[in-house]
Amino acid sequence: MNTQNSKDTKPTHYIRELMGYGETTYEPSHIWYYRLGGEVHKPKAILSTVKKNKYQSYRFDEFKKADDRAEPQRSSLLRSLREEVLGDLRSNLAIYRKYACELREYRLLDEAGQQAHDKKSFCSNIHMSMSLKYSHLYNDFAHLVLIDDLLSFQTDLFA
Repeated sequence: MNTQNSKDTKPTHYIRELMGYGETTYEPSHIWYYRLGGEVHKPKAILSTVKKNKYQSYRFDEFKKADDRAEPQRSSLLRSLREEVLGDLRSNLAIYRKYACELREYRLLDEAGQQAHDKKSFCSNIHMSMSLKYSHLYNDFAHLVLIDDLLSFQTDLFA
């Protein structure tokens, strides 16, 4: 006879241990980070992570090409790219906030719902949505940091 505890439900931390996932194994850009109870990062924290990691934008070549142009086209193009990125950032922030609220509601399940949730070994749509939006914000902030850096100096007008 099985002498296991009569409760067949396991808390989330048991699933973490069972699957070999620790609290800090995943980054916020990974779907399992939110599935395993990772915190929702504020935009300022995401920006500071971008700066700390010195992440270069995946659009680096595009921005560098704009930076290589002669003035005043250089500054004009960089400013228009900055406005485009700011628009994307505002949109992504609004969606990120919406998903953060949905995640909070998802985590506030009743006792029976939580037990059913803990038995699952897969992620839900909200976990995927949060990880994707985190990545979008991370990239948007990286774009802005790079563009602001390029705009922080003026190239030689007579080169």
